[in-house]
Amino acid sequence: MNTEHLILAGQWFFFGYFVLLNAGYLSLNLLAMLALPRHLEAQLFDTLPRRYSGFEPPVSILVPAYNEEKTIGLSVRSMLQLDYPEFEVIAVNDGSRDRTLQALIEEFALVPYPEAYCRSVETKAVSGIYRSTQFPNLRVLDKENGGKADALNAGINASRFPIVCGVDADSILERASLRRVVAPFLHDPSVIASGGTVRIANGCEVRDGFLEKVGLPSQMLPLLQIVEYLRAFLFGRLGWMPLNAVLIISGAFGVFRKQAVIAAGGYRHDTVGEDMELVVRLHRLYRLRGERYSVVFLPDPVCWTEAPESLAVLKSQRTRWQRGLGESIVANRGLLFHPRGGAPGWIALPFMVAFEWLGPLVEVAGYAFMAGSFALGAISLTAFLAFMLLAVGLGTVLSVSALLLEEISFHIYKKPAQLFTLAAAALMENFGYRQLITLWRLQGLWQWLRRTRGRWGDMQRSASWKKTA
Repeated sequence: MNTEHLILAGQWFFFGYFVLLNAGYLSLNLLAMLALPRHLEAQLFDTLPRRYSGFEPPVSILVPAYNEEKTIGLSVRSMLQLDYPEFEVIAVNDGSRDRTLQALIEEFALVPYPEAYCRSVETKAVSGIYRSTQFPNLRVLDKENGGKADALNAGINASRFPIVCGVDADSILERASLRRVVAPFLHDPSVIASGGTVRIANGCEVRDGFLEKVGLPSQMLPLLQIVEYLRAFLFGRLGWMPLNAVLIISGAFGVFRKQAVIAAGGYRHDTVGEDMELVVRLHRLYRLRGERYSVVFLPDPVCWTEAPESLAVLKSQRTRWQRGLGESIVANRGLLFHPRGGAPGWIALPFMVAFEWLGPLVEVAGYAFMAGSFALGAISLTAFLAFMLLAVGLGTVLSVSALLLEEISFHIYKKPAQLFTLAAAALMENFGYRQLITLWRLQGLWQWLRRTRGRWGDMQRSASWKKTA
């Protein structure tokens, strides 16, 4: 095979890959659009006067915290004002080096509280347990640093209720979020996990734990992430729901049946993607045992979280996510094409392997190959422009369609100026931002191949959305 044939073969390979990639995302978009009306109909009941049925299961909210002194008080306070009949909040200080524990003690008048601590899952040593004198349903664990997974496992050990909800320490929950995300457990006893949408808090105003105003950030980086999150949650996760093939429940806001998590061994300590790994493991265990189960994603329970505002922090986050993706796939590779794998093993996991895990390698190689071939005159201008239209143009369509779906269904951003700004961001993110994210994901893939050790990452918080009461 001569050079001309090799270039032609490479050209068709990358064309075919990007066609399949975009066809997969467009299929998820279609599935999401078909599934969304049912969720919107159910949401109409929230407009009626509500009385609790008495069947709502009590929930333990777990808040792992590492160096979160700027936001931990506000986040915990937002959870204490949730509209739910019975719940407890367990904040876990994972050996923070800043004043996270002291901030909690001062904010909520904590006092030492001796109580039995049962180790259903092994964790690092817990050095102290505190209870609030202001809020009877708030407790705080102080423990040795062991990572986010270890902190969540410690919270599970201390929890008293059958449903556990993991929430990031920099997150704010809307008042009805917990009630909505727990609803599937009432309707279907086979539900073992449920997750909601995560939105960007940068530019919003939160006062005393309440989200008072939805706004947009003034910085470009978090603005681009708003569009990215809309696409990932409204299409990327809602689209898998009808197939019972949701592989990711965000660690920022996920609800699990406690006994299912304990039976699976809890969160793994040796991965930086503990949230995805647990969900994929649950799929694998239940599928291979032939047990009936459901993993649910709901677009309307909302959790607001702070997005990175610097390139360095964003890079660290995305390389960490990519390593976690690789660790989750390899640890649960037994599900891949297993006779009992169903949609998760035969559709969702292969999709993740081909387009999310190995995708950055193929995408970067495709850009380099096509650009190099065009520069050397090996391919025509028409072929090069067709490739760029496929790679960038359809990505723009996906971003804009996510924004349109958000506007039609939830209408979170109400001002015309906000919609115009987001539309501009949906166009701009495809010209540089997504390519930069792909390069960082490629670096994360390389770090996974080198077995770079993951850790509980430091994220700089500006907490600009936190307003003084």
